[in-house]
Amino acid sequence: MISCPREFSCTRHEIVLAAGEQGLLLPPYKGSTLRGGFARVFQRLVCARRSESCRECLLKESCPYHLVFETSPPAQTKALRKYASIPRPFVLEPPLEEKTAYAPGETLSFQLILMGKTSRLLPYFIVTLEELGRLGMGKGRRPFRVREIAALGLNGERRTIYRGTEKVVRAEELIIRGQDIWDLCAAGSPGEKITLEFLTPARLTFQGNLADRPEFHILIRNLLRRVSSLLYFYHGCEWQADFAGIIRKAEEIKLNANGTRWLDWERYSSRHDTKMKLGGLVGKATYRGPLADFRPLLKLGELVHAGKGAVFGLGKYVERESHH
Repeated sequence: MISCPREFSCTRHEIVLAAGEQGLLLPPYKGSTLRGGFARVFQRLVCARRSESCRECLLKESCPYHLVFETSPPAQTKALRKYASIPRPFVLEPPLEEKTAYAPGETLSFQLILMGKTSRLLPYFIVTLEELGRLGMGKGRRPFRVREIAALGLNGERRTIYRGTEKVVRAEELIIRGQDIWDLCAAGSPGEKITLEFLTPARLTFQGNLADRPEFHILIRNLLRRVSSLLYFYHGCEWQADFAGIIRKAEEIKLNANGTRWLDWERYSSRHDTKMKLGGLVGKATYRGPLADFRPLLKLGELVHAGKGAVFGLGKYVERESHH
């Protein structure tokens, strides 16, 4: 197996919220609402110089808000220098249910994945969530409370690390490392066939355009870009891999059955004061070929997501049973 960076690390948390006395009104897809609420309150809590933009701020290199929400390449960086921003080091996985109205006391849960050095910022996210709960979110900015936060491991372990009633964070982190993913995949059967289901719109890009078919090499290219950037900027290391060789191997793997369809999703951007259309592929895709080398990277992709908009929870996929 060649394609899994063992230096990678992340933490994954399940966050359970309970609607306040007025209930909650949320859109069918909640990733953008959660992300927008987080960013607004996080900045209010930690930013020392709110009158300036992050780009001009002298404190940005040590600021948690800049690291998480407005990351830009350091001046001395060799990689991605031409980009104004780089991949965000977290993923908000909203609930997959399309329910929009929550009665008082009713719960909803979502997952938060923090990557590399961002994992140590969990207390900031908890304080932000508590404050967002007080201020309210969704239609009418209705309040909610944080009921529980649990750390999730790679193999289904779950440890409660925070209860809203106690306001105490327990140091019970379950860190997921690239090495763990490598070991898990090495123990499994490689097989020549795999079915992936894209649960949220996957915005995979190839040659500057959004792909309308989830060809295997396109998925792998998107994962290679995303993972190598996350390693460089949030783990402080370069992924020494034969990217051209990996892509050549990926091109040998055929899209055996394509059950995906295009799904358009609209989000409101308060920064641009406009509605933005963010479509992507959802549904199942079955691949056939020499897949063994790609198992660890695909497993890692289930955590970090693939394609654009991952920070909102887009590009989430899972492996399904392949029927031979």
